[in-house]
Amino acid sequence: MIVWLNGTHGVGKTTTSALVRELIPGSRVLDAEKVGETLMDIAPSLPWTGNFQDWPPWRPLVVETARHVLDYTCGTLVMPMTVLVEPYWREISAGLAHHGIPVRHFVLHADQDTLRGRIDGDLVMGPSDFRLRYLEPYAEAARTWLHAAAEVVDTTRLTPAEAARRIAESVAVTP
Repeated sequence: MIVWLNGTHGVGKTTTSALVRELIPGSRVLDAEKVGETLMDIAPSLPWTGNFQDWPPWRPLVVETARHVLDYTCGTLVMPMTVLVEPYWREISAGLAHHGIPVRHFVLHADQDTLRGRIDGDLVMGPSDFRLRYLEPYAEAARTWLHAAAEVVDTTRLTPAEAARRIAESVAVTP
């Protein structure tokens, strides 16, 4: 199974995914961003589109990487990755379904003021214009398709540990 943690940059996906992994026996974290980083390391570089998710190889490589890791290890993959483009999410989820891999899709959500505060106050990464640029695209995706396509965990007033516990408990009680 895959537990996919979606949501905008700065909402806490990476932190929460590590905590979910601790709560789900036999689980591992696979950050699909690493697939994008691999593509970014190709020399000479692929034509830049502004986001590695726009490169056609990224989405099927995410599916194939997850499939092969699950075939090798079994268990559960916790995958923290922002996907705000609906056709990209459909392509990834259809690819995983084609291989019979069940996906629990969660969106970590927080209101815009909370997100701005978390991004501006991040002591590890520091303030990030990159993360701030995704607040409006996230809000648009949330309004138009994303929240309907996932289980929303509102983290506005939750710690990452509380969010992780809710996700792990939800996964544990659902076949």
